[in-house]
Order: sequence, then structure tokens, then C-alpha cells
Amino acid sequence: MKTGVTLPNVTFHTRVRDEAVGGPNPFRWEDKTTADYFAGKRVILFSLPGAFTPTCSTYQLPGFEKGFEDFKAQGIDEIYCMSVNDSFVMNKWAESQGLKNVKVIPDGSGAFTRKMGMLVDKDNLGFGMRSWRYAAIVNDGVIEAWFEEPGLIDNCPDDPYGESSPETLMAWLKENATVSA
Repeated sequence: MKTGVTLPNVTFHTRVRDEAVGGPNPFRWEDKTTADYFAGKRVILFSLPGAFTPTCSTYQLPGFEKGFEDFKAQGIDEIYCMSVNDSFVMNKWAESQGLKNVKVIPDGSGAFTRKMGMLVDKDNLGFGMRSWRYAAIVNDGVIEAWFEEPGLIDNCPDDPYGESSPETLMAWLKENATVSA
């Protein structure tokens, strides 16, 4: 659906560890742009409804984390997990998941998600505005392959999962591998 589209240019407000800050909370604000994350790299971006939610925490994020080396062997430089959550929440979730490979991107205000056309209302769950579940293979900021869960609607009574799974992306990568000379 979105193959060939350039990602929207957005500034993400992140919190990064900085021992120079000192004290019990050695983090500082650092703005990062779409280009900071995606320029000059071939990456997987997957976005989900929320940090600490069941499907996201049990299947999707751990699957990408465990499969990192296999994705790297298929030409992926980085794997990013995005959610419409602030940097504090995303950092705590990454810590609780023991992430070593997948990097989290906080889209706290939903600006990126809105520009991607993937912002949905999840008031039925008390979430407010969140991301529809999707994944993409992004090459130098341009979408190479798009994987969107079916049924994109506000207040969806279900949480479809499968199209944006690590297994689906790996199958696509293997099927579309370029042959080296």
C-alpha cells in the first residue's frame, strides 16, 4: 500500500542516558529526526498500539528482538519499535523487556503516526489515540515493503496480529533476497 513512499519528516523527543547528568536519573532530552533514524540504513520499523500491552510484549517485540541476527543476515541494519507513548514509557518498556537489539522510538504526540495515516482512536480500551499495528522495511527513508494488519478502524474490538509479525517480515525478506554476484 505505501511501498515507495518517503517517511514523513518528524522530530522525536527522546530521553537518553547521560552519566554526566549524575544523580539517580541520569537522562537528558535529545531530539532526533526521521533522518537520524532512517537515513543511509535499511531497517525494520514496526509500530504497535502500546508499550506493556499483551500482544506487543509477549509476541511482537520479543520476536523481533530474538530474530535480530537473522534479520541482520538478510541485510537489515537496525530494528525500531515505535508506539504512541512518551520516551519515559518507551525507555522503561525497553528496560523491562531486556532489549539489546531492538531500539524504541517514542511518538508521544502521534505526529509521525498521524502523518503515516495510521493513527486510530482506541477510546474503547481507554487508550485514546494510538497506532494501528503495522511494520515496514525501510531503505534510506523510503518504504520498500509494507505490512499492515487488516481492518484499520477506530475503536477496533479486536487486536489483529500476523501481517506485521517477525515471521511475516522474515518470509518476505527471504523471498525477495537479492542475489549477490
